[in-house]
Amino acid sequence: MNNFSDIVAFVRVVEAHSFVAAAQTLGMSPSAISKAVSRLEERLGARLLNRTTRSLSLTDLGTGFYERCREALGQLDQAENEVSESRGVPRGKLRVDVPISLGRKIIVPALPRFIEQNPELTVQMSMNDRVIDLVQEGIDAALRVGNLSDSSLIARRVGNLRGVTCASPEYIERMGGPPKSPEDLKPEQCIAMFRPGSNQIRDWMFRKNGVDLTIIPAAPLSFSDPESAVAAAVSGAGFVRTLDFTAEAQIASGLLQPVLEDWNDGAWWPVSVVYPQHRQPTAKIRAFIEFVSGLFPQITPDRVPALNGAGTDASPARVTRMAAAAPP
Repeated sequence: MNNFSDIVAFVRVVEAHSFVAAAQTLGMSPSAISKAVSRLEERLGARLLNRTTRSLSLTDLGTGFYERCREALGQLDQAENEVSESRGVPRGKLRVDVPISLGRKIIVPALPRFIEQNPELTVQMSMNDRVIDLVQEGIDAALRVGNLSDSSLIARRVGNLRGVTCASPEYIERMGGPPKSPEDLKPEQCIAMFRPGSNQIRDWMFRKNGVDLTIIPAAPLSFSDPESAVAAAVSGAGFVRTLDFTAEAQIASGLLQPVLEDWNDGAWWPVSVVYPQHRQPTAKIRAFIEFVSGLFPQITPDRVPALNGAGTDASPARVTRMAAAAPP
């Protein structure tokens, strides 16, 4: 079948609702994808897609053709997976998505070892701080920290991350010494972080001996990513509340000093690998889950509070339900 690659391009365009997204999935240029679909339409003598500058839609003929092609490609994928599973060897391309800071500081440095352990596997990693549609983006699995609100995904808990509140020693001295309670923190001293797209400021929640206190940061500076907030704290802009891995180097070198550590009871955020429900956990996904499980603390806290100031949306009940739904 000399037009097989053109059929694959057509199916991926329909699934991704975009020539650009399909091109990223297949590792091709958007122009090459467009030409492939045009070649297919020319061979068939029929228009499969209605194209406008803003949207794509299937024609009546295109709808039927897509369903048959999608089914055929699904069977081919299943056949390939069955062979791979019978060998128990992860192979092929693994497409994963991870948060930017987490990817840069923890996942990427460990990837060479992952590839060495799985020589028949290639990894294509995207890094986003926004929650993406895994199916539309053609992603096999993603790493999530905190709240898992998408019920169409299956999740496997792979570890936990701890939160920390800190500031530069100079700033702490200027403020008269380290705070003894969250009540000693003024909102304008707390560097704000907001959710990209919504501009919603993340609250800081503290817990000690069952007592919860909440602060809404109101410093003159606010950021959408934790690394920038940490850099601002190093420069003396105020206190920052973040996951410990984003500030561990600055703390170790003395550029930042942790505070209120006795108010961090249960300050753990769950880390999970998620993948779509309709996909079986193939050998390559299982290999990725096993690998990243070794990169995070495996502490299982009795209660993981919603400490959103660390740049996550922790929701322990939701995480527990989704983790329970995951296959063993």
